[in-house]
Amino acid sequence: MTPASLDKLCIHTITTKPWAIETSAAKFAAAGVKGITVWRDTLAGRDIAKTGQLLRDHGLSIVSLCRGGFFPATTDADRTKALDDNRKAIAEAHALGAPLIVLVCGAVPGQPLTESRKQITDGIAALLPECQAAGVKLAIEPLHPMYADSRSAVNTLGQANDMVEQLKSPYVGVAADVYHLWWDPALEAEIARCGRLNALFAYHVCDWRTPTTDLLLDRGLMGEGCIPLKQIRSWVEATGFNGFNEVEVFSTRLWATDQDEYLAKIVQAYKDHV
Repeated sequence: MTPASLDKLCIHTITTKPWAIETSAAKFAAAGVKGITVWRDTLAGRDIAKTGQLLRDHGLSIVSLCRGGFFPATTDADRTKALDDNRKAIAEAHALGAPLIVLVCGAVPGQPLTESRKQITDGIAALLPECQAAGVKLAIEPLHPMYADSRSAVNTLGQANDMVEQLKSPYVGVAADVYHLWWDPALEAEIARCGRLNALFAYHVCDWRTPTTDLLLDRGLMGEGCIPLKQIRSWVEATGFNGFNEVEVFSTRLWATDQDEYLAKIVQAYKDHV
């Protein structure tokens, strides 16, 4: 298939975690990267509006803000606290100029997943007035089932699509991350369904290493693992999706390397394998 366009390459700030956001902006732009997804920790102590302008001054499109979510809790007080943090994230996205917030939806060990999913749906619904006022969308990111205990009760694209259908809002869609979804036998059909719902808001890429040394912090650079990246991109693009291919890699191994050399490898891996 046609190689992925470099104009559609976005990199998450977490991917080059050792760099401050100002460094990431300058280095990404110099490497020909056109998009950036900002993790909230990189904004600490900064004027968020000025940081957004800095990114745009480097010619970068601000693709999204990571992350909101973590809605489920065993008490009303904790669920309210989660909503307050999500409202703060909406305000941050608005100030930054990010059109989208990615949601890691949360779960509670020992709480039935059905109850956690209900609390997630209710939590998202409660935020919709703020989303509309700020012009900020929310993307539900399904996480691999290995995270169903405490990180997310939304574990398949089908479950995320079900929530989108239930909420019926143009401000709610899906972020599809290959690391979490590549194994799903229903993936092609659910990506197509996501397209029919006009709900495919974001697409994240990396790879799954075998053997993996850490279920969170040992993602592979594209081409280092077993995910059929070109095939999945073909399914995504068949929906009409024309957004960025976002490189999101958590890796203590790669963070420990020279980040300038690593960035060059990211760009090459994107060209060769996405």
